[in-house]
Amino acid sequence: MHPRCVNCHPAGDSPHQTDRMRLHQPLVVRGADGHGAPTLPCNTCHGPRNFEPAHVPGHPEWHLAPAAMAWEGRSLGQICEQIKDRARNGGRDMAALLHHLGEDTLVGWAWSPGASRAPVPGTQAAFGQIMRAWADAGAHCPAQ
Repeated sequence: MHPRCVNCHPAGDSPHQTDRMRLHQPLVVRGADGHGAPTLPCNTCHGPRNFEPAHVPGHPEWHLAPAAMAWEGRSLGQICEQIKDRARNGGRDMAALLHHLGEDTLVGWAWSPGASRAPVPGTQAAFGQIMRAWADAGAHCPAQ
């Protein structure tokens, strides 16, 4: 539910920016595959790594989460159900989900966002351990 996460998991077709979660400037859209419009893909501005002089974040796979994985406006219980739902999470079983959350470098960007951006608290490794413990305990979701 941290802005670093929700900014890339928006309810609409445009990503958000900053801890205030304002709409992306300039206005861009998700596109069919989450990589932006054909005429303005994400990698037009977002390179393979952060470009600190301009405070432009980057990663080789920079893109929005699928619309089915929108977290904006959702409760923790709803997000929990989404991430476990293989129909919405890219077909990931629990092992793949744990790898995605605990080791994927695009997800990991949230802990090392660079510039003056506040990182998600903790570390991705610690988050991965917490998620593993959650899975080992039955992967129950909180009441919505």
